[in-house]
Amino acid sequence: MHPLVERLRGALLPAVVTPMDRHGVVDHDALADYAVRVAEGPVGGVAVWAHTGRGLHLSEDDRSRVLATWRQATAAPLVAGVGVPRAVTAPDPGRAADATVAMAVRAAELGADAVMVYPVAALGALPDGHDRAVRLHERVAAESGLPLVGFYLHGEAGGYPYPPELVRELLALPSMLGIKTATLDRAIGCQDAIWAARGTGKLTITGEDRMFGPSLMWGADTALVGIAAARADLTADVMRAWAAGDHTAFVAASDRLDRFAAVTFLAPIEGYVQRMMWAAAHEGLLPEDAAHDPYGPPLPAAERAAVVARLDALSPASGRPARR
Repeated sequence: MHPLVERLRGALLPAVVTPMDRHGVVDHDALADYAVRVAEGPVGGVAVWAHTGRGLHLSEDDRSRVLATWRQATAAPLVAGVGVPRAVTAPDPGRAADATVAMAVRAAELGADAVMVYPVAALGALPDGHDRAVRLHERVAAESGLPLVGFYLHGEAGGYPYPPELVRELLALPSMLGIKTATLDRAIGCQDAIWAARGTGKLTITGEDRMFGPSLMWGADTALVGIAAARADLTADVMRAWAAGDHTAFVAASDRLDRFAAVTFLAPIEGYVQRMMWAAAHEGLLPEDAAHDPYGPPLPAAERAAVVARLDALSPASGRPARR
């Protein structure tokens, strides 16, 4: 078993945002400050280049600088999402695999500790898609030299359901640390994936922002979630209470997190990145001019007001002054 398995078990890894302006220009000064602030929080690692950080939308130079900034900010494990960048043309699964491997190799060069492999959605419809998915993970591990996290991602974000047999086969690979579920609202799919991982000794990683508490009850033992990008304490409180067996505290902490999730992870679901950036700005983690997500849908001002109101209701400490 890779030593990172036990190092990460029980840890919270926020899938962090990437500070940028309304045109998509990354604010690297704001990023450096944000990285330090997040790394000082109740986290056991950080996920970069994930969906929350718009990793596949960033230029290669920006991705490199993002990972380098986080590497400088923390000695905790960095897990980098790897897939097909939006700037790369990959008309077939073979080219998608090539692009994914290239991104993983670059992550290794920049100091990532592990990679999380974005699913190639086209494989879900192929007769041999299961075998191709396994071979993709084997190739990423072999060429990058890094351990892997599998990624069962919901379709709205570009993924497809991983059947239990694929989960088990992936986790049988020596290079695999575990499997992350981000099924959005598919309780059955989430349960099946978590239960398929039982007995493997690998990590069962929840990315279930709207089913966080239940996913722990179903057996998840680690978290990699976008909802922790601005208020990691809300997620950490749920994990601590569950690990301690304090069910009263667990129910209370889950209620707080669920109420925050209700105003950040809702339709249109792609708007969650912008909502989390609003939350980060309100908490003083980002300056206003670096709290834009140009890749998501336009959202009404009322949604920002709802995010701010919920944060203020959850914690009177909200609204700390921004860095600039």
